[in-house]
Amino acid sequence: MKRNIQIEALDQIPLEKQRIELVERKCLGHPDSLADGIAESISQALCKAYLDEFGAVLHHNTDQGEVVAGESAPKFGGGKMIRPIYVLIDGRATKQFNGVTIPSDSIAVEAAHNYLHRILPELNLNRDLMIDCRLGTGSTDLRDVFKPCQGKVPRSNDTSFGVGHAPFSEVETITKSSSDFIDTKLRKKYPAIGQDIKIMGFRDKDTITLTVACAIVDKYCADIKEYQEYMDILKEQIGAVAKKHTKRKVVVHVNTADDIKQKSVFLTVTGTSAEMGDDGSVGRGNRCNGLITPNRPMSMEATSGKNPINHIGKIYNLLSTMMARECVTKVDGIEEMYIRLLSQIGKPIDLPLVASIQVLPKSGFALKDLNSEIESIVNENLANVTCITEKVICGELNTF
Repeated sequence: MKRNIQIEALDQIPLEKQRIELVERKCLGHPDSLADGIAESISQALCKAYLDEFGAVLHHNTDQGEVVAGESAPKFGGGKMIRPIYVLIDGRATKQFNGVTIPSDSIAVEAAHNYLHRILPELNLNRDLMIDCRLGTGSTDLRDVFKPCQGKVPRSNDTSFGVGHAPFSEVETITKSSSDFIDTKLRKKYPAIGQDIKIMGFRDKDTITLTVACAIVDKYCADIKEYQEYMDILKEQIGAVAKKHTKRKVVVHVNTADDIKQKSVFLTVTGTSAEMGDDGSVGRGNRCNGLITPNRPMSMEATSGKNPINHIGKIYNLLSTMMARECVTKVDGIEEMYIRLLSQIGKPIDLPLVASIQVLPKSGFALKDLNSEIESIVNENLANVTCITEKVICGELNTF
């Protein structure tokens, strides 16, 4: 069956030439990202358990979780938690199949514990965390749509869409690269740098302003003077990362809400604001490309926690992003590309109702010169859509 792939040229000002651009990244310890990470870790754990027991992934969706802030008393040199962080695990999971009972709730709780231990090593999981698992079971009709059929392409669970774009702009690249640098390199050298970080990129013509909120772990910070030194380190290091990706002017601000004279600063016991006053919800943070990009088309769907078999809110967002990146890499002449995939409930996921491809060609290129290569890449990816499932379960694709 021929796929409905529609390719059209865009006639608009390229984003890099527009005056204003905004980009946001909520890093791993931000409460919304914690909720996303917990949800996705539970989905992956359930997938692996289902595969081990039955040789197939069974119906589940764990994309409705909440992180409710606790209470803490941070102080330089080391404070304490007063009231635990509360995590609500809800959503749906298969708990019985072919007469076999599956410990889905226990699997979910263990996955949440393991994830939080990895992301927040300063959090005492035995004392400062409460996990409440309220997984239900799915509705009959959706479970029927989901039923695994050997050799057959899964049927869509919903009439929904996914959105992707490429390439990243300079501000998008800087925002994501700064986050990755802090998580993989800077924190290893300076453990006082907490996991709860938010980076807001703002470009006005050729000036890029990065506003960074970064939690500091109190036991690794002796006093206000040392705190200020960490602010200077963050400012310098983030600025250095930014300069690798742009020739524009870059200005970095860190923890702008601090009142140094009053010693009212972003100090935490565990490295996250979820310890006091800041809650988190699945799907309220980054899209599956790791960013929040109001200058680009976006889906409101939460990607994390949805099953990777037939849930369009996960599969089509990941797939459209992958396809856009592949097209930009392999097809010469693309300035910007936007992909929207629309499903119909109950229809095979490799046959979207439409694959809408919008291309802004580079100067000197015409869409007709790019069409065939783009269509070939999109068609091939749709034909192999089920590869998304394996990549998600193995953790090869990030969802936030």
